[in-house]
Order: sequence, then structure tokens, then C-alpha cells
Amino acid sequence: MSHILRGKFCGATTVGERGQIVIPAEARKEYGLEIGDKVMVFMSHHGTGLIVIKADQVTRMLSETIDQLGRIVQEASKPEGSA
Repeated sequence: MSHILRGKFCGATTVGERGQIVIPAEARKEYGLEIGDKVMVFMSHHGTGLIVIKADQVTRMLSETIDQLGRIVQEASKPEGSA
């Protein structure tokens, strides 16, 4: 659990009747979350918590990863000895 505590604590929230939570104002401000923004919710690797990421950031990360993979495939498909 010590790895979780390395992050910045932004406050506590309570799950409401409909399963909703309020993201603390400090976190919304720091991450640029505004009314109407879409977020994606993931379970942490060990299933001990939730990870909330803006949907446009997930799209950007995936796009960058796909670009990097494309470059790797291009390099791997070059004949040996070519630069």
C-alpha cells in the first residue's frame, strides 16, 4: 500500500445512493476537469482502488502508443544491414 501513498492526497468523498462520487475541487482544478468532461474509470492493477483518467488523455496515450508501435514495426521489417 505504500506505493499508493506516494501520490498526492486530494480529499475524501462518499459514494452516493446512485453510485456517484464527487471529485474534490483541488483534484478537478489540478487536472483540468470541467463540467461535461468524460472520464474513464479503471480498476488498479491489484484491484485495491480505482483510477480516474480524462478520456481525451486515454485517447492521446493510445494514439502515441500506436504511433510508437508503427515505428517499431517499420524498423523491424527493414532488411538487415540497412539504416
